[in-house]
Amino acid sequence: MKVDFSPFTADPLHEDDFVGLAGFRFALRRFLNFSEAAVKSAGITSQQYQTMLAIRASADQELSMKALAKEMMLKPNGAVQLVDRLEALGMVQRRSVSDDRRRVLITLTRLGNQLVEVLAAEHSAELVRQRPLLVESLRRLTSITG
Repeated sequence: MKVDFSPFTADPLHEDDFVGLAGFRFALRRFLNFSEAAVKSAGITSQQYQTMLAIRASADQELSMKALAKEMMLKPNGAVQLVDRLEALGMVQRRSVSDDRRRVLITLTRLGNQLVEVLAAEHSAELVRQRPLLVESLRRLTSITG
C-alpha cells in the first residue's frame, strides 16, 4: 500500500518534537492503561466511566440523549444501549421532560455519583503522577509551543 504524503504541508519537526511526541504518547498510554484497570476493578467499562463523567461535568449534571450521543461520538441508538447498560447497573436514570415527552434527560443516581467521584479522584491523582512526563513532553514540542 502506497501512502500519498503530498497533502501534508507541516513544517519540518525538530528532534525535540519527536522526543516530545513520544513522551506525550507514552504518558497517555500509561494513563489509559491505569484508567482501564481502575474502571474494570470498579465493575464498569471505560466508555461507561466516560459517559458518567460527561454527565457529571455537564452544567446541570444531566444530558439529553442527543447531547450524550454527541459527547460520546455515538449514534443515537448506541447512546441508548449505553444508557440501558448503565441504568441496569444502577448508575444512571432517565427523566422525561414534561413539555416534550420525547426528550429524555440522563442523570447520575446516587450510586453513580459516588462511583464517578471516587474514579475521578483516582484519575486526578494519576494525572499528578504523570505530570512531570507530560510537562516535559509538552515543553519539548517546539512545533506547538513556538
